[in-house]
Amino acid sequence: MRKLLSLSLISIAFAAGTAQAADPTAAEAPYVAPVETSGGGWEISAYGGYQFSPHSKVTISDQADFTAGWETKPFAMPPYWGVRGTYWFDGGALSNWGISLDYTHAKVYADNETFAKSGGWSVFEFTDGLNLLTVNALYKFPIEGTKWTPYVGAGIGINIPHVEVTRPSGRTFDYQFGGATVQAQVGIRYQFTENWSAFAEYKGNYSWVDVDIDSGASLKTNILTNAINLGVNYKF
Repeated sequence: MRKLLSLSLISIAFAAGTAQAADPTAAEAPYVAPVETSGGGWEISAYGGYQFSPHSKVTISDQADFTAGWETKPFAMPPYWGVRGTYWFDGGALSNWGISLDYTHAKVYADNETFAKSGGWSVFEFTDGLNLLTVNALYKFPIEGTKWTPYVGAGIGINIPHVEVTRPSGRTFDYQFGGATVQAQVGIRYQFTENWSAFAEYKGNYSWVDVDIDSGASLKTNILTNAINLGVNYKF
């Protein structure tokens, strides 16, 4: 009786093991969470960072031209910052393409060497700010199986500087339309959740600034602003 019972238990165990081996679904693979990637739709972004700008020639209609050296002081009040709204297309010929409206509160201050050769100027800055508004085309390069997505972009827009000039003949302190601006950017984003991501990027703007100052004079200069940005995105 004991031998018969043992043989029965062995037979049942063997049959169960054979069935499990024959059915691959019986031993389930460990669950792997899907990688979230940014698809199509709307998103809003906010960013800040470090800004720098090279020298530029300054042309004044009623005095000699000079070269301005620029400081940016991105963390001094009012700080350097920006926001953008982006629509990403999903599927079809425009897959991975996006279009953005980007506002940047850039700024520049003339350095001490500039005042030494400007003919008695004591203030020369666009600090509240050199405001930039651009429309841009973006293209992203999703890396399959990861949460990382590099991207590039370029666009065109306008600059609206707050002109601050104090010189012997008078003072200027107001917002004006400055002219055109072009923009280029390259960066990479990391997707934390379906809605939230962060990014790091380089963004450059070249602005043609043509404004009025005191005594009916005009001021022209072309300003290149470079920025290393860190920011966050929220997708709707």
